[in-house]
Amino acid sequence: MLEYLLRFSIQKSTIIMLAVLALAGLGIWNFTKLPIDAVPDITNVQVMINTEAPGYTPLEVEQRVTYPLETALAGIPNLVSTRSVSRYGLSQVTAIFSDDTDVYFARQLVNERLLSAKSDLPSGLEPELGPIATGLGEIFMFTVDAEPDAVNDEGEAITATDLRTVHDWIIRPQLMQVEGVVEVNPIGGFKREILIAFEPKKLLSFGVTQQDVIQAIEHNNDNKGAGFIEKNGAQWLLRIPGQAKTLRDLAIIPVKTANGSVIRLSDVANVQEGKELRTGAATQNGREVVMSTVFMLIGENSQKVAKAVGLRLEEVKRSLPAGITVTAVYDRTKLVEKTLDTVKTNLLEGALLVIVVLFLLLGNMRAALLTAAVIPFAMLMTITGMVQTKVSANLMSLGALDFGLLVDGAIIIVENCMRRLSTASSNGRTIELNERLSLVFDATKEVIRPALFGVFIITAVYLPIFALTGVEGKMFHPMAITVVIALCCAMLLSITFVPAAIAILFKGPVKEKENIIIKSSLALYRPSLTFALKVRWFVVIAAIGLVSMAGFSVNKLGSEFVPNLDEGDIAMHALRIPGTSLTQAVALQKVLEEKITQMPEVERVFAKIGTADVATDAVPPSVADNFIILKSRSEWPDPKKTKAQFVEELAAVVEPIPGNRYEFLQPIQMRFNELLAGVRAELAIKVFGDDFETLTELGKNINNAIANVEGIADVQVERTTGLPMLTINPNHEQLARYGISIKALQDQLATALGGTIAGKFYEGDRRFDIVVRLPEDLRTDVDALTYLPIALSDGEYVPLQEVADLELIEGANQVNRENGKRRVVVTANVRGRDLGSFVQDIQGAIESSVEVPAGYWIEYGGTYQKLQSASKRLSVVVPITLVMIIGLLFLALGSFKDSMIIFTGVPLALTGGIFALLLRDIPFSISAAVGFIALSGIAILNGLVMVSFIRELRREGAALDTAIIEGALTRFRPVLTTALVASLGFVPMALNTGIGSEVQRPLATVVIGGVISSTILTLFVLPALYRLLHNHKETFTNKNTETKETVNV
Repeated sequence: MLEYLLRFSIQKSTIIMLAVLALAGLGIWNFTKLPIDAVPDITNVQVMINTEAPGYTPLEVEQRVTYPLETALAGIPNLVSTRSVSRYGLSQVTAIFSDDTDVYFARQLVNERLLSAKSDLPSGLEPELGPIATGLGEIFMFTVDAEPDAVNDEGEAITATDLRTVHDWIIRPQLMQVEGVVEVNPIGGFKREILIAFEPKKLLSFGVTQQDVIQAIEHNNDNKGAGFIEKNGAQWLLRIPGQAKTLRDLAIIPVKTANGSVIRLSDVANVQEGKELRTGAATQNGREVVMSTVFMLIGENSQKVAKAVGLRLEEVKRSLPAGITVTAVYDRTKLVEKTLDTVKTNLLEGALLVIVVLFLLLGNMRAALLTAAVIPFAMLMTITGMVQTKVSANLMSLGALDFGLLVDGAIIIVENCMRRLSTASSNGRTIELNERLSLVFDATKEVIRPALFGVFIITAVYLPIFALTGVEGKMFHPMAITVVIALCCAMLLSITFVPAAIAILFKGPVKEKENIIIKSSLALYRPSLTFALKVRWFVVIAAIGLVSMAGFSVNKLGSEFVPNLDEGDIAMHALRIPGTSLTQAVALQKVLEEKITQMPEVERVFAKIGTADVATDAVPPSVADNFIILKSRSEWPDPKKTKAQFVEELAAVVEPIPGNRYEFLQPIQMRFNELLAGVRAELAIKVFGDDFETLTELGKNINNAIANVEGIADVQVERTTGLPMLTINPNHEQLARYGISIKALQDQLATALGGTIAGKFYEGDRRFDIVVRLPEDLRTDVDALTYLPIALSDGEYVPLQEVADLELIEGANQVNRENGKRRVVVTANVRGRDLGSFVQDIQGAIESSVEVPAGYWIEYGGTYQKLQSASKRLSVVVPITLVMIIGLLFLALGSFKDSMIIFTGVPLALTGGIFALLLRDIPFSISAAVGFIALSGIAILNGLVMVSFIRELRREGAALDTAIIEGALTRFRPVLTTALVASLGFVPMALNTGIGSEVQRPLATVVIGGVISSTILTLFVLPALYRLLHNHKETFTNKNTETKETVNV
């Protein structure tokens, strides 16, 4: 099969060239369809259920809404876990499914269960599913603000209600039409409503009840159709209009007729423009604004959608009323472009260095160009593969691509063909076409199997990455898939495109020039190798010593899951005392933002306080998410200042502001942490149990125990209590005496204080709620509340204090549950040290000083959990893969002893990787683990190159020492070429400081350090080891022709 493919490629070279160009064209076309993002989307498959339960306390929400929903979800196929938060007026349940579950199927299953669960919920409550988005879904944020001194159509100053109305009815509908947008979620401003503010005194004097007012609006604000009649051959539709078109129409609605006089709505209430009782607000640079977050549909291209939203927003600006401005405050495309710039720089510089090495070592311009041509063609073919496997182009998927590895196969074939063609045309003669084609065929055939075997081994070492599941899998699978596709494409090109191109390009005599680098290196290597063979015991013991030293040094390496991607911006979580009102939170926020905007590095700061329209973040008004957008480094007073330094300065600036506590993260990092672990910090210490007070006490004890651990920052114990509640306790005796039920009392208080929707008010296609409640000044006057008239069934009234007592108490702030158990969380971030050792110290501190009662337990969540599960899985899969590689080597060489000699390249290579990490003070992470995996493949190839040639020389009858020295010297060039192209391809990645480089740095550092150590040790330790383990008496037979073939790289 292989030979047929080779012969076809060489004889029909034009067809091959056209096919390669067609594949390249397909790659260019697929590039337009390639999803592009900053990082892989690691969100698990989850469905969020939000239920608004106005007026219910957190414990009531847990009991009546959250628990029935959790019970209804139990037993759904593929459900992995549930977690929930119950807080005042809102229940949020998150159902997490296994990764192979289709999100639409999961939503369908949840919907079916919700239908059956509705009967268990209080009447009027409607559970709703959250948007079909992921952790990377928040791609765009914008604010709606008024220009200074701007006025509306009535000539009055533009209000927060005007801003929200413009957002909801002009901006949002247009953005929802953008392809790939699933939700536009506003926060801040006030939804407009028509307020019927009844006055209790007037109700009393006219003998009108609240219910009369509500019914009057319901009965006098509707249009009705009455079918149609046929008249004179025409059809006349019959309609009876009765809907209020203006506020005056509402004001003149009759409520009651008494003694021939009509009591109208305006007699007992003020009909006016009102505003909702809101749960969230937004600020920007110290001003209150309306802010909106655009969510991208799961699986869409974030760069494409964010760009489309930005363009549509520019169009929307033209249709806005005068004086209202829209500003884009967060745009994911900026981060995507910055990370892609980093990846592009790394790949281009890496390709350039590889091409330079090829020119220097191959010594022939055309040969080097031909080998280098494999890079762009392989990349274009890889893009097609990425589109087909639904892998997005991001920091991780393109992060492990080393062009040095891609051209290995091409180098082997080009070098061998050049050598054969050079020998054939040594006297300057021109080789005939048939002879040239035959030479190229033989030269390629000589090395084709070992070359394929080399790629097979490199592909095999990537298998452990495919064994990773969950978050780790989603993060590193794209990397492994891309590398394997790229290697396979490069190898396909090496056995088709490269021989075809050689047949076309090299028509004249071919000369191989002696290379000065190789010449001088060989002059140094020969005496060094001879000396190493003389002191072979010392060389081997020194190598063992180095490996042992590296083994002990591993403990000094810290560990973390993945280095944090520097997004360029900061997400600051401001936590205030539970029960802080929204108005107070906005006032505190304005002071905070004024301080932050004074910092010269800050471009703008904006914040979301409380819960947005769609409760993707179920947080109370005492919690604010601050987004601090920084200027580009060139505009900083000190461009060399690190991000960590800036965060410390920022903490020092905001710390003195009273009533606030802070956590510092980054926008995407915060969102991922929250979606995966249910908390925003890097480490979550979860305490599970039943009793609220015991959980709170344990949380405080843990907080005290870990407060002094080195590197700890932003320690927070979840505030479970402290929510102030004004409880109106009905007096059952009095209610019975007056003949009024508890429900009648509750309904009247709910209307007076919370408001009751009595209908809709229409303006064109806009519609607003008509709400009946007390005027704002009376609603908030607690003393006057005791005199609120309560209507009795016989038409009489009693003051509220006659039938109920008012009491101010502190209640539960919120209730968190996970897998059906209550939990309290202590969160912390780490600064200035690695996560692994930090968590070990914390575990030690908790075990020594916190006593956990029976029935309660502690779990560790956050990114630490992911590090643990990934390390556990790799510790099983990596050894299996290494055993598999030894098996492959044994299959290729037929000698267990030689297989093990080659395999010693792995620990020798890992030694360099470990020392490189120590030297650069980089902790061990899953990124570094991938580097070690790639390294094992390169190290084994190096050894294979050398051992197979020594074996061939011995087979031909050479003495042992001669075979070792000659084999090592002959194979010095391919070993050096492999080492140089593999390590230089990663140099830009190791040194780059752009956005996203921190994720790639450990991987590149490991490969460079490991390739250097592997090459040095392969050139000296391997021959010494071979000499120790083999003796002169051993004989090699020629019975296996396959084993005669050498593996070049």
